[in-house]
Amino acid sequence: MSQLLDQAIEHAKQHAKVRPDCGGRLGGRLAVVTGGAQGFGLGIAQELHREGASVVLADLNLAQAELAAKDMGKGAYAVQVDVSNLESVEQMVARSVELMGGIDLFVANAGVLRSGGLDELTPADFEFVTKVNYTGYFNCVRTVTRIMKAQFEADGSRFYDIVQINSKSGLEGSKRNFAYAGGKFGGIGLTQSFAMELAPYQIKVNSICPGNFYDGPLWSDPEQGLFVQYLRAGKVPGAKTVEDVKASYLSKSLIQRGCTPEDVAKAVYYCVEQCYETGQAIPVTGGQVMLS
Repeated sequence: MSQLLDQAIEHAKQHAKVRPDCGGRLGGRLAVVTGGAQGFGLGIAQELHREGASVVLADLNLAQAELAAKDMGKGAYAVQVDVSNLESVEQMVARSVELMGGIDLFVANAGVLRSGGLDELTPADFEFVTKVNYTGYFNCVRTVTRIMKAQFEADGSRFYDIVQINSKSGLEGSKRNFAYAGGKFGGIGLTQSFAMELAPYQIKVNSICPGNFYDGPLWSDPEQGLFVQYLRAGKVPGAKTVEDVKASYLSKSLIQRGCTPEDVAKAVYYCVEQCYETGQAIPVTGGQVMLS
């Protein structure tokens, strides 16, 4: 553990009872959102900020995170991080504590995707997806819980939250998307196991499993978006255009639209406000995936 993180732990402990005085469902809470510079992560961060949280946008693309934080205004900050690198995560967490005074809510959103069949996806792509989506989640929880445990020691009246943004692909398999789905299935196993270990410190750990966010770059980027990737991979039988792929996916949800950051933020509020729930995988899929 770095000296910088040691200092952050002590700083968070000393400031455990000091929080901004502001309204909203998350008024005064100190939050970090990884992958917060664009797409789902940015949308979630904006929703949390609107509900009174101070928010660090933690992202590999620092310049984009800084622009987004500037647009959000007071109480929004940007910090660079590579979640697949433990040292980078430790530096990000330490910097977040320096900026805000502590961390009450950690949203592990950063993720990547490479699709393809068994004969197409390379071992390098498989390792890349796993390192970010699965190992990156471990790196973040391993680090941020040291801050939260110190805060609990100083103020045992508070609960703290780790929320992993998982996926509907963490609840059911995904054809030609096994690297992503496998990591997400594993992420729910981590969530349940972390919840068991961290409950004595009043740290709740939950996963949210959203449906597809079609409006963000993950799906709609014209070069590497999932609509394009799935068309190339032949994931949708008979699809000849990106529009065909999109129409096929829209038809899967009982509520005929994609998931939005606002939908996911409401699930985050539930995780934070409900002190009697931990270790859960909460679907937000418009009925596309139902728990059994």
